[in-house]
Amino acid sequence: MKSRWHHAMRLLFAVMALTLVLTGCGDPTLSALTPSGPVAESQFWLMKLTFGIMAGVFLVVFILWLYVLVRYRKKSGQTGYPKQVEGNHKLEIIWTVIPFVLLIIMAVPTVTIGFDLEKRYDKAEAMQVNVTAHQFWWEFEYPDLGIHTAQDLYIPTGKKVQFTVTSADVIHAFWIPALGGKIDTNPGDENHIWLQADKPGIYKGKCAELCGAAHALMDFKVVAVDQAKFDEWATKLKTASVTPKTDLAKQGQEVFKKSCIGCHAIGSEGGRLGPNLTDLASRERLAGILPNNAEELHKWLKDPQAMKPGNKMPNLNLPDDQINALVEYLGELKIDYDNGLPKQ
Repeated sequence: MKSRWHHAMRLLFAVMALTLVLTGCGDPTLSALTPSGPVAESQFWLMKLTFGIMAGVFLVVFILWLYVLVRYRKKSGQTGYPKQVEGNHKLEIIWTVIPFVLLIIMAVPTVTIGFDLEKRYDKAEAMQVNVTAHQFWWEFEYPDLGIHTAQDLYIPTGKKVQFTVTSADVIHAFWIPALGGKIDTNPGDENHIWLQADKPGIYKGKCAELCGAAHALMDFKVVAVDQAKFDEWATKLKTASVTPKTDLAKQGQEVFKKSCIGCHAIGSEGGRLGPNLTDLASRERLAGILPNNAEELHKWLKDPQAMKPGNKMPNLNLPDDQINALVEYLGELKIDYDNGLPKQ
């Protein structure tokens, strides 16, 4: 019995140690514990405040429990029950007032910060971005710039960005942990949130609401650059060339016009049921999760469901020669732009 108890304790200790080690794993750009903007900073401060209060309460209760455990344990030679003490008005008032005071300490900054984050800014005060969530990708529109794009969200540093979020299908949630959030995207309704990146960098975003088979793969990337770099990106995206350069790419363009343009746009032409592909070759990831290279693109076009289960892109059952032509054409859709940030 004793050895079984020791085995259980060793197993518990191993699990606790492994849990502690695993907390250090993960992507630092996908963590609310590394805030990189004023919204994330204020939310992180609230987390530290509440954690500190809860840790303090736990410590006091634990110390009192240990004191009572030792002070009032059964003594050697003791018979019968010890003297019973019932009721203490002073103690009852203290342990009623203290939690009330602690709740006030947490509630006041929480409500204050909550109202501040609820503010909505017009285009004179913040850049406007419309976000539409789809199963399982993200669409970004810059209404004042006339830009539609997908998966890669470019924003200028040191400037508020007012997001208007909605959904094209089911409920999703827009979340950029290092910048703040999250907020639900509801079909047929709009929610609003503002965020700001204080320094250049690449920050990961996720869908934080279970939304279907590929929910875990519904990622996007935020690229925060200075204002000059952002303006350069916007200008080059709007003037991007979509003219194919090789004969194979010209064949791919014809395949695209015949099979793909109803759902996907390149430049100002095409549908919006699928991601805009104007700068597809400039993105580091395909479908938000795959390395952006010809081999992975060929696999995606061959069988999208095998690569990202549950997504809404149908298998067009194209022959390999047409897929090769499409890969060539889409591989040329690149803007001459360097954001100056390390690749991820």
